[in-house]
Amino acid sequence: MKITEILARGPSYSFEFFPPKTDAAAEALQDALAELVPLAPSFVSVTYGAGGGTREKTHEIVTGLLRDTPLTPMAHLTCVCHSRAELVDIATRYRDAGIENILALGGDPPKDQDLPPGELAHAIELVRLLREVGDFSIGVAAFPEPHPRSPSLAADRRFTAEKLAEADFAITQFFFDARHYFDLVDTLRTLGVDKPVIPGIMPATAISSIKRMTELQGSEFPAWLADKLYAVEGDPEAVFAVGVEEATKLSRALLEGGAPGLHFITLNRSRATRLIYENLGLVGA
Repeated sequence: MKITEILARGPSYSFEFFPPKTDAAAEALQDALAELVPLAPSFVSVTYGAGGGTREKTHEIVTGLLRDTPLTPMAHLTCVCHSRAELVDIATRYRDAGIENILALGGDPPKDQDLPPGELAHAIELVRLLREVGDFSIGVAAFPEPHPRSPSLAADRRFTAEKLAEADFAITQFFFDARHYFDLVDTLRTLGVDKPVIPGIMPATAISSIKRMTELQGSEFPAWLADKLYAVEGDPEAVFAVGVEEATKLSRALLEGGAPGLHFITLNRSRATRLIYENLGLVGA
């Protein structure tokens, strides 16, 4: 099913996974899938490594999910380091395999690798290419806080509005303060774009990893959250509990404020997502 059709039915609850690099990581992904499939997510997505580093693995997982599970899969695809012909080939393979949903991303080049920049510079160009290849439901990324390479928040909002106007929906990077999300949506509406923007949720269940990931995407690790986590930093279970509690509060505020759903960034683990589902009363809903 196309994600546009899913969103038209009401709130969506989706999960994001990444392609594993080792046998142990592959087993962890299978365990997470086994534990999350019973929650009947609206759709699931699979990320794409920098510069196409997981090109075949992403394709294998996405098509396997379509073939072997009841899940609706979406493939992430980045244009960085790819020629136009390569992107047409990737999209054509997805189309021919029955994949209907693609998240079109600009992407970051891989570190410490001398690769060509690619023929497409921005995600909006990838959206247009995908329209030429097939009848996909196409999403794009949105940053509740500005993209680290954007010259300003206002410029970032304009760029997001331009690409979302040509796509079908957006999924945001993770964030911890609901006001960033609502400011994004309100600004997009003033710019004439009223398409669904699904907030990305990633619980802060480990201090070191959340610090690293917020730095990588250029977003805020708010002091109020840091204080709560550092107050119990000697107890990993307590840190985990704080992360789940705060993610639950954020999720509830977003849904009550009219968000069209939630997109859980699982990091190929199921426990936090299952607990938030339970806290929100979504299990069996």
